Amino acid sequence: MKSALITGITGQDGSYLAELLLEKGYKVNGLIRRLSTPNLSRIEHILDKIELIEGDLTDQSSINNALKDSMPDEVYNLAAQSFVATSWNQPVLTGDVTGLGAVRILEGVRHVCPDARVYQASSSEMFGKVNETPQNENTRFYPRSPYGFAKLYAHWACINYRESYGMHASNGILFNHESPRRGIEFVTRKITDSVARIYHGLANELRLGNLDAKRDWGYAGDYVKAMWLMLQQQSPDDYVVATGEAHSVGEFAELAFREVGLDWQKYVVVDPKFLRPAEVNLLQGDASKVKRLLGWKPEVTFKELVTMMVKEDVKRYEDKKVIREVAR
Repeated sequence: MKSALITGITGQDGSYLAELLLEKGYKVNGLIRRLSTPNLSRIEHILDKIELIEGDLTDQSSINNALKDSMPDEVYNLAAQSFVATSWNQPVLTGDVTGLGAVRILEGVRHVCPDARVYQASSSEMFGKVNETPQNENTRFYPRSPYGFAKLYAHWACINYRESYGMHASNGILFNHESPRRGIEFVTRKITDSVARIYHGLANELRLGNLDAKRDWGYAGDYVKAMWLMLQQQSPDDYVVATGEAHSVGEFAELAFREVGLDWQKYVVVDPKFLRPAEVNLLQGDASKVKRLLGWKPEVTFKELVTMMVKEDVKRYEDKKVIREVAR
């Protein structure tokens, strides 16, 4: 039986990846921070099938101990301070967790389980102010946020450890990937949650920043399959994972409101406080390499993704309403 260690197992990607690996017969271990009230909601349904190990990406000894406890065949480093807006307010923490955290994982693997294969979660935010569209593995990086340049540090660390120590370490340069499990602070989930609240009469407006910013949005459940495929290859490499389509924030909002029969322009308000200090206007990926070499392709379309997220949030507030009525 293969064994895997997932950092960030309680997050969106970690939960989908854990499900995938369980389906494939893996022993799944997850690194989890010690919190007074840990958020296990995304993995609650599989808690009896996985092993959680306490540790933190800012603490080398806890990472080493987690690797010794699990002795994994595969390590997926998905943990990060992953919200771009927060990275401007907490740039040093973002660098420590998102950037140096990846180095601590690589160092731990190098000393504890050097034969383990490593997946590093790189990000399309590393491209930032793009100089060509679409972006591929050879596109020049120009990050525009502390999150972006922390991810770039981790990305190059992975390449250096691969080339210096012969480690099987691969970078997945994933473009935006969403799902009903997306954190509420991310714009896509903020939109679908607000649509559900407005639909149920719990809110009357949605405040957003740059409606013209375009992103390549895919489904997280599809993207974790690409992560797994990378570590099944004989040689490590770097891959862009994307749909190849770009849609604006305004388009996402329009589709989401249309799903519940509402006109988005009646509810959306542009609020300057949600504008970034340095805006990234367009990210669109060229995933031809991962399609050609790994046989991966996205299965959920942009429209299906928006529909899925809106339906889940509408249902969530509907269920809460029923519970409140029953409690009366």
